[in-house]
Amino acid sequence: MASNKKYWKSVEELNENSSIVETLRNNEFVEQIPVDEFLGNKENLSTAGTTRRDFLKYVGFSTAAASLAACEGPVVKSIPYVVQPEEIIPGVADYYATTVADGFDFANILIKTREGRPIKVENNKLKGAVSGANARVHASVLSLYDSLRLKQPKIAGKDATWAEVTAKIKSSLDEANEKGGNVVVLTSTSASPSTDALLAELKAKYPTVKQVVYDAVSESNALDAFETVYGVRGFAGYDFSKADVIVSVGADFLGDWQGGGYDAGYAMGRVPKNGKMSKHIQMEANMSLAGANADKRIPLTVAQQKQALVDLYSAVVGGAASGLKNAEVTKAAQQLKAAGSKGVVVTGLDDLDAQLLVLAINAAISSEAFNPSVTKLTRKGNVKEVAQLVADMKSGAVHTLIMNGVNPVYTLANAKDFTEGLKKVKLSVAFSLKEDETATLTTIAAAAPHYLESWGDVSIERGHYSIMQPTIRPLFDTKQFQEVLLSLLGNSTAYYDYLKGFAAAQLGGKSWNQVVHDGFAQTEVAPLEAASFDALASASKLAAAKVSGMELVLYTKTGMGDGQQANNPWLQEFPDPITRVSWDNYVTVSKKDAEKLGFENWNVANGGLNGSYATLKVGNATLTKVPVVIQPGQAVGTVGLAFGYGKTAALKEEMQVGVNAYALYNNFNTVQNVTVTKDEGEHEFACVQLHKTLMGRGDIIKETTLEVFNTKDTEVWNPIPLVSLDHKETPSTEVDLWESFDRSVAHHFNLSIDLNACTGCGACVIACHAENNVPVVGKSEVRRSRDMHWLRIDRYYSSQDTFEGDVELKEETSGMMNSIETFRGMEDPAENPQVAFQPVMCQHCNHAPCETVCPVAATSHGREGQNHMAYNRCVGTRYCANNCPYKVRRFNWFLYNKNSEFDYHMNDDLGRMVLNPDVNVRSRGVMEKCSMCIQMTQASKLKAKREGRPVKDEEFQTACSAACSSGAMVFGDVNDKESKVAKLAEDARMYHLLEHVGTKPNVFYHVKVRNEK
Repeated sequence: MASNKKYWKSVEELNENSSIVETLRNNEFVEQIPVDEFLGNKENLSTAGTTRRDFLKYVGFSTAAASLAACEGPVVKSIPYVVQPEEIIPGVADYYATTVADGFDFANILIKTREGRPIKVENNKLKGAVSGANARVHASVLSLYDSLRLKQPKIAGKDATWAEVTAKIKSSLDEANEKGGNVVVLTSTSASPSTDALLAELKAKYPTVKQVVYDAVSESNALDAFETVYGVRGFAGYDFSKADVIVSVGADFLGDWQGGGYDAGYAMGRVPKNGKMSKHIQMEANMSLAGANADKRIPLTVAQQKQALVDLYSAVVGGAASGLKNAEVTKAAQQLKAAGSKGVVVTGLDDLDAQLLVLAINAAISSEAFNPSVTKLTRKGNVKEVAQLVADMKSGAVHTLIMNGVNPVYTLANAKDFTEGLKKVKLSVAFSLKEDETATLTTIAAAAPHYLESWGDVSIERGHYSIMQPTIRPLFDTKQFQEVLLSLLGNSTAYYDYLKGFAAAQLGGKSWNQVVHDGFAQTEVAPLEAASFDALASASKLAAAKVSGMELVLYTKTGMGDGQQANNPWLQEFPDPITRVSWDNYVTVSKKDAEKLGFENWNVANGGLNGSYATLKVGNATLTKVPVVIQPGQAVGTVGLAFGYGKTAALKEEMQVGVNAYALYNNFNTVQNVTVTKDEGEHEFACVQLHKTLMGRGDIIKETTLEVFNTKDTEVWNPIPLVSLDHKETPSTEVDLWESFDRSVAHHFNLSIDLNACTGCGACVIACHAENNVPVVGKSEVRRSRDMHWLRIDRYYSSQDTFEGDVELKEETSGMMNSIETFRGMEDPAENPQVAFQPVMCQHCNHAPCETVCPVAATSHGREGQNHMAYNRCVGTRYCANNCPYKVRRFNWFLYNKNSEFDYHMNDDLGRMVLNPDVNVRSRGVMEKCSMCIQMTQASKLKAKREGRPVKDEEFQTACSAACSSGAMVFGDVNDKESKVAKLAEDARMYHLLEHVGTKPNVFYHVKVRNEK
């Protein structure tokens, strides 16, 4: 029954003609609250005395008003397709095969696009693809949307048209041709056959043209050695799955050594099968990814590594030893000899004789893992020609200089000489994505497109022809280097048509459309014959190597590489797999040398890591204020420093971090004699993992030896934890606080992680960022432990020489005082520790402790095994994070999207184009974590449903499992008993993390098996 009663709030309302009442009805707040006058001035805010009532008036009302405004969705003017492209279905992803070839990274990949926007990189998993995208390749899609890209060509710093640019270059070439002036085309390694053909045509038309190939991080000695023996400028191919014994001398073949891409083959041999697995021995100065994964790591200075190579050669071929007299090296040499053709040796030493000796050793043992005929062509730089070019420029002998894909003003150690020479060049041109250090000094800055906007071809190895195709129309007024070459040749053909015609002879029987679809074609190649050379002479030179003072070993970090993606926030925030530091490069020093030089690292109250500064002096070059990281495993007498940092041009201020190691890269040698001294001040690191050791907690990373694995029962090396039930020890798997649901119906997803196959490379971390719109928070926030990574890769060192030694030490402790002293000691890593990597994300527990404590049911369990997050329900209590034993939930402290305080890709319209529309962008105040990429599993199911078929096993993927080139991560439906993950779940090596807690996770691991030392 309706009520006719009228209620009034004031006497004034009884007056029907009151103007005040009318005003109040139309506007609740007659005067705007002057919040800006008070809160807008930080100085006033900090000095004013504000009563509690005033505070509530200002903050309470303004916050409420903002909340009400936020509830009203913004008006968006949408423009539909007039004629919808056939290949684009709104809401459905398209995938294009292409190839990344930026001069440093080369791989066959797939690009995921949504409504015409490339948003993610995937591995090309077709048989024969040269894939295995690393963290940088996965992040390269974000570099497409860099707001600081060069948006149009410039002449003398002023905007110009391409017609003006082409005319000016052609005029200079004609003038040089008439006067006999030298024209130099300086390029990075493009490995592009069609580009080489165009340059050959240019040389034919202009006889004074010369091409010089320049790799920022040179491997010229290795190229020279291979060319001397096999007649081709490239590297030998290696298949580590065919090796029983791998001996690496200074080669980080799980990192960037010779272009990388060896993870998959290596991991195949490292997973124990039929009681066997390969043995890996690493000799190196800096702790590398390869060294961290080795069964036996031998820290040696570079001079000692050269002598060790001689001892390996002597053991296999015969001859005098070096005099190193290292028992571990002698043992490795014996194991290599015993392995015969099942052994392989690789080296990263920047020395011609060392590279020649390795070729001789592999040929002598007829190594099955060594295949020179499958030659890698991803590096072709020639340091002698680059040095000659700089000299010619300084003498005024270069008339025209055309550069493509290089930045010598940043990457050359003698950049001052290059800059001086550049002033004497009549016309200089730089084809570049950015107005970088070099492009700002050249006559013409030619805006180049990103590889995702380009056509091209790439020959990553002999007999392998790859196509690069655009996945989006050019965002800016850019033009490919090849298009300009065609214009200079007077050829009006579009580069696409030229490429299609050129490729006809390279397609190996496939059609053009098929090769564009697949991304590559393969053809047979004739085997290479080795020329004879004097290996003994090389051995005698290496045997005489001596240590003279401190050695600086320059290297590339997994995240930053050669530095060309320094403005990529995903890579800046990517934690280094070894040091776990982001937003920095630093000098790595052994504990002994640190004590001698007075360097320290220490933790501060907010959980951050601080450290000393060093000054590095190499010849006439000096770097000051270089942060110091005391690195376990660093060879005494050596220090390490990463390339790729210290850039300033065309970078946002937040990205201008670190020091430029190229300044110390004298004569393109990665090893330099250095003077290291302590500098004033202390540096603040953004380190995501401060606890370095496992401290004997063998239930986190379970380990065993191959011998125990082969000879003992599973209960010995993979015991089920026991808990107390009615005062009796009972297997934890038999004890439960909850009634379990029947999960045998429909799908039930599990993720398997094999600790033997995981190399710690971190490609999965960047893939997760891309797929799930994970925000970048910056150095200051990471330092406060507020990083937002949904997936972390924990890196642990042993306190004793081995993790097994840690467990024994822990079990031998008794009494409180003895235990305290022992555990304090176990916090410090050994000088040369064993290393283990463990990816940890939300474990999607079937009995999840987070779900039981959430007061608003924001986190709950799905029928298919995923732990869900309803962001709209979350009020940010963080009870779930407190109750999570795995510490995998991230609290979103700030609004990172469209916030100038976090000026990364989410703060500009261009950068936001990379965002995945299938995943919402979270606001502040909510808890977020791994969703097991539920949007991907749903998409797979919907696709199968449309096609009227069951989902295939390999179709179920997460971002991390799809990115894992080593095969360590396998995702799937355990209810499908034929699925790979179901079989892995039944494997004897399977265990759950912290199984004794009883959370029953849907993520499981496989016990790490090591060879005996």
